[in-house]
Amino acid sequence: MTDTNKATNITWHEGHVTREARTQLLKQQGATLWFTGLSASGKSTMAFTLEHALVQMGRLAYVLDGDNIRHGMNKNLGFSPEDREENIRRIGEVAKLFADTGVITMTSFISPYRKDRDNVRALHLAGNIPFIEVFVNTPIATCEQRDPKGLYKKARAGQLKNFTGIDDPYEEPLNPEITLDATNTNPHEAAIQLVEYLKNKKLI
Repeated sequence: MTDTNKATNITWHEGHVTREARTQLLKQQGATLWFTGLSASGKSTMAFTLEHALVQMGRLAYVLDGDNIRHGMNKNLGFSPEDREENIRRIGEVAKLFADTGVITMTSFISPYRKDRDNVRALHLAGNIPFIEVFVNTPIATCEQRDPKGLYKKARAGQLKNFTGIDDPYEEPLNPEITLDATNTNPHEAAIQLVEYLKNKKLI
């Protein structure tokens, strides 16, 4: 995929409302928490539990979930390396927009390729928007045992191609801000840890 704009004669327009004004309005700073890990590692459950905890605290939060996004905006993408790259590029841009509005944004995507995640990080850093990589480092044996959608079983039987961890690689984050493991941290405990992190960073 190329980053070159096909559209021409376009101009970036700056709005009259600053990010600082939105921060004061919402009493929080927008940020993206990027949950990455194998299928069935617990990414979505942890992200949605954090979202619920934040909203109960009176904070504006939203989860962009991989499966949900593929039902709509990214329904034209498959699971080839090129399509995976475009999937992450698009959601990285959307997450940045959400965070720029002041929303604490959680993304739950396998996002198996390090380069794609690093590109999203760079996009946020260029916009001076906090990017927090949350590596849900649940062992594949645990993921296969959980397997709520039966995807590992299909992949092992050769019925599902390009499945991350089986016949497609997962490149672990080198320096994630937070590492969690669903084998010893339940979603409630993860939410508590993540809320404390956000407080310590003065994002909420």
